[in-house]
Amino acid sequence: DIVHQDDDAPKIPGCSNDFMLVKVQTWVKNRETDEFVGVGARFGPIIESKEKHANRTGLLIADPFDCCTPLKEKVAGEVLLVQRGDCKFTTKAKVAEDAGASAIIILNNRHELYKMVCDQNETDLDINIPAVLLPKDAGTILQGLLSLGKVSVQLYSPDRPLVDTAEVFLWLMAVGTILGASYWSAWSAREALIEQEKLLKDGHESSVNIEAEGSTGMVDITMTSAMLFIVVASLFLVMLYKLMSHWFVELLVVIFCIGGVEGLQTCLVALLSRWFKPAARSFVKVPFFGAVSYLTLAVCPFCIVSAVLWAVYRRMPYAWIGQDVLGIALIVTVIQIVRIPNLKVGSVLLGCSFLYDIFWVFISKMLFHESVMIVVARGDNTDEDGVPMLLKIPRMFDPWGGYSIIGFGDILLPGLLVAFALRYDWAARKTLQSGYFLWSMVAYGSGLLITYVALNLMDGHGQPALLYIVPFTLGKETMPLCPPINFVSLDS
Repeated sequence: DIVHQDDDAPKIPGCSNDFMLVKVQTWVKNRETDEFVGVGARFGPIIESKEKHANRTGLLIADPFDCCTPLKEKVAGEVLLVQRGDCKFTTKAKVAEDAGASAIIILNNRHELYKMVCDQNETDLDINIPAVLLPKDAGTILQGLLSLGKVSVQLYSPDRPLVDTAEVFLWLMAVGTILGASYWSAWSAREALIEQEKLLKDGHESSVNIEAEGSTGMVDITMTSAMLFIVVASLFLVMLYKLMSHWFVELLVVIFCIGGVEGLQTCLVALLSRWFKPAARSFVKVPFFGAVSYLTLAVCPFCIVSAVLWAVYRRMPYAWIGQDVLGIALIVTVIQIVRIPNLKVGSVLLGCSFLYDIFWVFISKMLFHESVMIVVARGDNTDEDGVPMLLKIPRMFDPWGGYSIIGFGDILLPGLLVAFALRYDWAARKTLQSGYFLWSMVAYGSGLLITYVALNLMDGHGQPALLYIVPFTLGKETMPLCPPINFVSLDS
């Protein structure tokens, strides 16, 4: 990660490069070894973007190591490895250039990457060799390689693809999740209503019994709980930010696995019950859990093993598949259980979420000197690649690798409103074209698409997705404003 404290440094003539990541490939005795990632300076020439056009050059340690005074010996076009500190970045580059170096690699004294800028009063900025800053741990490895023999390096900065295919698949995943969850929610509401009507025809006693058994486990969000949710979410986010560490991420992994097991089990039982009806309708009493169907007992071990395997191997390259499966199952289950009873509550929930997302991505920088939401999502101060409460897909055709991610809330919260729209359309007997569901889905997909466009225009800086999704979704729902309808009677 590049530390952005130097964003306020203005561009001046001779020091106006855009900051870019630079790959530093190494060879020891002509055998390819490690590759490191650094950041290019605002001064000096632009670094070659094509690997095939980049020169492979010998690497030498500067003497003196800080490269603040003229070197004891001239070099013949090699790349100099120097230590940060004691003088300006530009001074080090000029000393290296005067000694005959073709480039300079500066080792940071911390594990992060800092942007190399110029002071406003600097005038002598005619620097003709590129400068790259590497983190401290990379410098330690490089010095170790130099002790093994002759080291060569190649510096280049490949361009990112214009369209990230991972974002396309992530968009399809998010839209597909809401689509499936909405139809399941509406179908469950319709089946519950049909079942209630059948029971009511059998007599008054049957209706009393069904009411005593409960209301199919659904939970309606109230106005108070919608506002309280944002307060609780904010407190939880601050707790994550303050307590972020290896052990705390382990705790989050356990919580995620429990939710993932419940979600995966609910989805699989609902899906398989249509083929294994006898097992789904036969129950056995289990201590602490009460009556549990045989189908649930059969599916449960598979769900537990899946979650445990993901937790154990979550650092493996393909672990994102397991995380996405568990995450989608959890989101679908929550949309099935938690419901918005009317548009008023949905508008309050999404409106508060809109402000919540903006505050913790942008405004929190003023209070905490960094974006709390982005720091938590990346899993800073841990050895994890972000917290598990998000969906992610690797950037398969991006030379820089990494993941495209989306938080659960960016799917779940709009999904509750979209699911409400479909239940309303079915209850009001509206067609797909005349109802609200189709246009809600179009609005959500458009808002998420604009989010990814903004992400690319902002040079990869994290964006609050609800900033773009909520205006699209709520705007479409309220034009024209649908008449209020209460689904408590339909779902109970």
